[in-house]
Amino acid sequence: MSGESVPITIKVLDKEFRIACPESEQASLLESANYLSDKMREVRDTGKVIGMDRIAVMTALNLVHELLQSKSEQANFSRDFSRRLELLQDKIDNALNNSKQMEL
Repeated sequence: MSGESVPITIKVLDKEFRIACPESEQASLLESANYLSDKMREVRDTGKVIGMDRIAVMTALNLVHELLQSKSEQANFSRDFSRRLELLQDKIDNALNNSKQMEL
């Protein structure tokens, strides 16, 4: 039954929304709603964006931008990590080869 959706009320920027959500994901949904609400409040409090729709769009754009930056940074980290592992593997191979040659 944990996969069955049940209605849950979330609050985003002082407005309530009723959403169907699997029980196993309710805590995550509430955390996401709180995070979204905080980010929308930050955009609203700048005073540069007026109107719920515009605040929502600006917040969505900001969050997507952060997500894409994070993905790019993770990809760079993975490439660097893979390159370092290859270099380390080469050093190990060279050390083992040198060790075998000395034994002969």
